[in-house]
Amino acid sequence: MFLPTGDTPNPRDFTPWVNYGLILVNIAVFVFVTLPLSTVGVDPRNPLLAEYILSMAPDLPAGMIPAHLLQSISAYDLYVFLHGFKPAAAQLSDLLYSMFLHGGFMHLFGNMLFLWIYGDNVEHRLGRCGYLLTYIGTGIVATLFFAQFARGSMTPLVGASGAISGVLGLYFLLFPRNRVKVFIFFFPLIFNVFLIPARLVLGVYLILDNILPFVAGGHSNVAYGAHIGGFLAGLGVAWFGEQQAWQWPWTGRLSPSKRQADSSSAGEQDAPDEPAPLRLRRAIRDRRSQAALGIAASLDATELADLLPNETVVLAEWMHEAGYSAAAGRLLRSCLSHQRGSKDLAPVHLQLGLLRLQQQQHASAYQYLLDAVDQARDPATVARARVALAEISVHRRHR
Repeated sequence: MFLPTGDTPNPRDFTPWVNYGLILVNIAVFVFVTLPLSTVGVDPRNPLLAEYILSMAPDLPAGMIPAHLLQSISAYDLYVFLHGFKPAAAQLSDLLYSMFLHGGFMHLFGNMLFLWIYGDNVEHRLGRCGYLLTYIGTGIVATLFFAQFARGSMTPLVGASGAISGVLGLYFLLFPRNRVKVFIFFFPLIFNVFLIPARLVLGVYLILDNILPFVAGGHSNVAYGAHIGGFLAGLGVAWFGEQQAWQWPWTGRLSPSKRQADSSSAGEQDAPDEPAPLRLRRAIRDRRSQAALGIAASLDATELADLLPNETVVLAEWMHEAGYSAAAGRLLRSCLSHQRGSKDLAPVHLQLGLLRLQQQQHASAYQYLLDAVDQARDPATVARARVALAEISVHRRHR
């Protein structure tokens, strides 16, 4: 048996209220809706009953007749049929309702366990409103992705697993250095908790638990397509968010007034006919921060990405000091992407880690600082990274 029980590191001095709220709502729906209706029979005169039997009959397992189905129907089955998402009779409201309905206790327990483990880090990175919108958005995408492969089906889809898979996709990309606490029980040989790289655990979840069964196409009550769709949606949101340093695309850039003020100072020591990228490099080399910021404001992301790693670090430091932390983060991330083959990226990882640390993004800072330690070729970079790592309190609590 493999059972994840927690992860490390976690955000410090942060309470994931939205994540707790989502868990509470799911449990409340189960306690006050699922359990009571599951013990109540159905009125044979209910017109929804006939529609339910006719809709479910084509999807019944081999050898099962509608009369057998009639004997096992509860009021909750009809409630799920009414409010679950049916690909052949899609309703906009069902996209939301279906996320908070579950087929049973184990279905609820598994989903809430995963949300408890992975949701706090993701909420910390995205912010409360961003996390809530992303949770709902990836859940909707997951359901619609599933519907593309079951267009004619009237079997209702329920459960939070599509939205939670979106959270897992975000976690996979944002926290590559994190580890998951997994309880492994093989009686009588193994009975212990192991720390396993998060990407390995989530990779097993995606490939072995979902993609392979989805491709095999066997009959199952598990909506593999929703899990895959949610995970891919989460990856997409994480990629875009990292590109924008989790700021709106139009924010965190040098303002027009800043451009005008600094452009004049930029031209004081540079030849007017010299290309802007060369003038920027000259300003960085001569340690003229105001001139460099003015020139950088006039360049696009592609031109800035051509800076050498050490030039990028210096410019990012000046951007951060001038109050443009989001722009600094974007610049450093762009350098990592465009200079992927360089052997001098340790200072870039270090600067990103320090920036995240100052923004109280401890779990994110941890990822970059470890990369800096692994890739650094000079003792000074290693020492700075280790000092920063020492500031991060890694909570190894079981949850």
